[in-house]
Amino acid sequence: MKSIDDHIEKDKVDIEAAKAAGDLGKVRHLEEELKGLTEYKEHHPEDSHDPSALEVYCDLNPEAPECRVYDD
Repeated sequence: MKSIDDHIEKDKVDIEAAKAAGDLGKVRHLEEELKGLTEYKEHHPEDSHDPSALEVYCDLNPEAPECRVYDD
């Protein structure tokens, strides 16, 4: 994706398509992804890049072991 806004719009379209197909697992997955992207965008309004799944996760869970940053 080029930007977080593009990714959010794509997820919305994909959610509707998954609902139409009756794929509830995919709907749940996409809704969680959309929720994370929306929260990331709220936390970083000046940033328009499409964050990776790890960036979103660490933004929402900064204390997680995967997100720790060690200074040398």
